[in-house]
Amino acid sequence: MTKPENLTGNWNYPTAVRFGPGRIGDLPAACVELGMQRPLLVTDPGLAALPMIAAAVQACNDAGLRCGLFHDVQANPVGANVEAGVSAYRDGAHDGVIAFGGGSGLDVGKAVAFMAGQTRPIWDFEDRADWWTRADPAGIAPIVAVPTTSGTGSEVGRAAAITDESDNTKKIVFHPKMLPGIVIADPALTTGLPAHITAATGMDALSHNLEAFCASGYHPMADGIALEGMRLVKEWLPTATADGANIAARSHMMAASAMGATAFQKGLGAMHSLSHPCSSVLGAHHGLANGVVMPYVLAFNRPAIEDRMAGLARYLDLPDPSFQAVLDWVMTLRAELGIAHTLADLGVEESHVAAFSDMAVVDPSTASNPVPLTADDFAVMYRRAIAGDLDS
Repeated sequence: MTKPENLTGNWNYPTAVRFGPGRIGDLPAACVELGMQRPLLVTDPGLAALPMIAAAVQACNDAGLRCGLFHDVQANPVGANVEAGVSAYRDGAHDGVIAFGGGSGLDVGKAVAFMAGQTRPIWDFEDRADWWTRADPAGIAPIVAVPTTSGTGSEVGRAAAITDESDNTKKIVFHPKMLPGIVIADPALTTGLPAHITAATGMDALSHNLEAFCASGYHPMADGIALEGMRLVKEWLPTATADGANIAARSHMMAASAMGATAFQKGLGAMHSLSHPCSSVLGAHHGLANGVVMPYVLAFNRPAIEDRMAGLARYLDLPDPSFQAVLDWVMTLRAELGIAHTLADLGVEESHVAAFSDMAVVDPSTASNPVPLTADDFAVMYRRAIAGDLDS
């Protein structure tokens, strides 16, 4: 077993990462390294009320930085949150962003830094075709990212998931320069997470690694990262959920989260396509929704991924390595963590199926699903996930 005192390192993949317990102390120096003198710390209201945020702002101010604070960020962030953040950035004459928090704080912080110097609306930069080339790269502010959950991996990503209020669609805004210049990955910041949030965000990390591994296309580097990310989830997520103060478990899950977001440059799939409408319309926790739909998507994709799942089962040292062994492990893990079995438990009903299916089929994650999908296919998966039917 890796000793906690050895869970510290400086990594440079896919960006500069200062990893380990206590590394939050590097925050002021990281800001200076990226040329910031007046950073804006972007987070959510819940975190803003905690001592860790006050301490981060104070540490920056003590180092001679004039650090502002913006926390008008909701759990499933919308375009208005980004607009308000950009106004705060410009009004405060800030010169960089500290994106601090779980997926919502990180995504809004990155989007604020991206939009600070743009003149077009944010939806003009959705991750479609070459829309990212519409941006003025000189207008993108530097970013330091500080994750406080182990799920989205947004700290090492080049995109932000923001809901367009006009149609309640979660959209992915992308630009290569949205990748934070420095990440402060301090697992000690996650020790206060409640067990149910640890479990839900951990399932998000698993979904990223698993969908990347299953995604269509050739990317053996992403496949290798995804495999090890899933092994870390298997070994450490139950412990992190049961014993939130276990710093080794917290460290390995923070690494697994970043690995999933690194691997999914290969692509994602129907888990994310199905879960995005649940979050944008019903407010469901994204990681929880991914965990709920996971076995139904695996079952639907089985013809295309059966051999690959047997390989995964061997890597995870599952008994009788096969597709069924992976499915059984996922089901057992969900039960152990208290993840709901059906989308009905999240408030999804038959009345949602048609509209959600139309939203899912055009979701950017759909293109890399290992099985080509139609709206009718999504309707089948939604109905199975609502009913809890894995055998159809």
